[in-house]
Amino acid sequence: MQRCPWATDDLLGAYHDTEWGVPLHQDRALFEFLCLEGAQAGLSWRTVLAKRERYRELFHGFDIDRVARMSDRELDRALADPGIIRNRLKVHAARDNARAALAVIDAHGSLDAYLWSFVDGEPVRNRWRDRGEVPATTALSDRMSKAMKKQGFRFVGSTICYAFMQATGMVNDHLVGCFRHRQIRES
Repeated sequence: MQRCPWATDDLLGAYHDTEWGVPLHQDRALFEFLCLEGAQAGLSWRTVLAKRERYRELFHGFDIDRVARMSDRELDRALADPGIIRNRLKVHAARDNARAALAVIDAHGSLDAYLWSFVDGEPVRNRWRDRGEVPATTALSDRMSKAMKKQGFRFVGSTICYAFMQATGMVNDHLVGCFRHRQIRES
């Protein structure tokens, strides 16, 4: 069974085999990935994945309403917790992004509707054969980043947006030789 080459250990392998690239449409799950992809900026995804459970605990299961209401004191307590990435800008961005998400939900009906509008509601199905072909950004991620920044989201640069799109199945970037490429394409 061939996997994408980045799935190098049990944690990454399980994530690759069960989550990465699977189309997500639940607002809470999309918000979680938005926060985690922002936290990952400059670090490895494995680092974030290893800390995901603690993030879920500290950020109320990524309940958008509850995160939007987090106090500075709560965020400062989270910042002191070694179970997450302790970067003030990234931790405070979770609350800012929750507030931006609530505005988007009010305007578009759901975070799902807003985010998936960038791909017209259908996953982009790429056919990369080699890891080196997979881009870090695209014109689509550039457009998403610019629009999200206008909505008040933080830590949503083009690279983060593209990684978010990959993770949430808006883009199928499993290599064609990977067993998940076909499974996700056919699901």
